Amino acid sequence: MNARLHLSGAHDAQEPDDGTRLAVAVEVLGLLADRTRLALLQRLGEGEADVTTLTQACGAARPAVSQHLSRLRLAGLVTTRKEGRRVIYALRHGHLRRLVEEALSVADHQLGQLPPHD
Repeated sequence: MNARLHLSGAHDAQEPDDGTRLAVAVEVLGLLADRTRLALLQRLGEGEADVTTLTQACGAARPAVSQHLSRLRLAGLVTTRKEGRRVIYALRHGHLRRLVEEALSVADHQLGQLPPHD
């Protein structure tokens, strides 16, 4: 992500200003504004998965899935670990899972599948 937070010391983290927070939020939402990446994050919200599983889950070509995962990893939204020769992907935190769930709930409301509520 371009708008990284800078730490001034081990214990003195600088609080981001609203402009920085908004810039990071826009970048995160921009990454979610792609059908393949949203499908990948939705699947990862269910638990860890390798590229083969993620490719099947989102229905995109494997090279495209790998490129999208690379973008998500570089942005700090997903983590990786090795399991033998396989790379296993996971969401970095639950906030992202909940954000994806909320975006999909908004879509359900827009499509009329859920009644309005607060």
